Amino acid sequence: MRAIRIASAALLGISALALSAPAAVARDDGHDITPFGFSVLPSTAAAGSEVKLHVNRDGECKGPARVTSVVFDTVVIPVGRSWATAVVDRDAKPGAVYQVTFSCDGASGSTDLTIVGGRPHHPSPVPVDPIPVPAHPHRGVHAGVGGSIAGFDLREIGTGLALITGSVGAAYHLSRRRSGEEGA
Repeated sequence: MRAIRIASAALLGISALALSAPAAVARDDGHDITPFGFSVLPSTAAAGSEVKLHVNRDGECKGPARVTSVVFDTVVIPVGRSWATAVVDRDAKPGAVYQVTFSCDGASGSTDLTIVGGRPHHPSPVPVDPIPVPAHPHRGVHAGVGGSIAGFDLREIGTGLALITGSVGAAYHLSRRRSGEEGA
């Protein structure tokens, strides 16, 4: 019986965490709360590089989504699609933070796009005398999480922890109350 209670508490905690995930997209400063989720991936890009623009179609964004910024041309994500791409202007200033605004069905919200230094790599032409291939070719870089952690702040983490703690507390309270009723 105790295992069922623990499993119930764990399930409630995971559910609270999953339900708080869309809230991590919207900010609390008044102008970025939307009934739909949105993101720019990656949130840090070089001038001239390509970024993906995402709109969560599970929310209240049913029509076409319009994405605007001074650092790339306006992009429209059509109905039935949740992704589009944009190319960051080559003259974007390294170190600058540009606002990207998502608008859909009368609601709009914004997020930041940070420009890093350097230009995107464009391959050079193959030389006339090719370089010999080594017997044991290099397998490339083993990358980690990169910038996927960027964008979290203490308010979002605190809200998620409060939801998890509350759901675990409620599950414990209900399980204690239920066990008291069985023994009576």
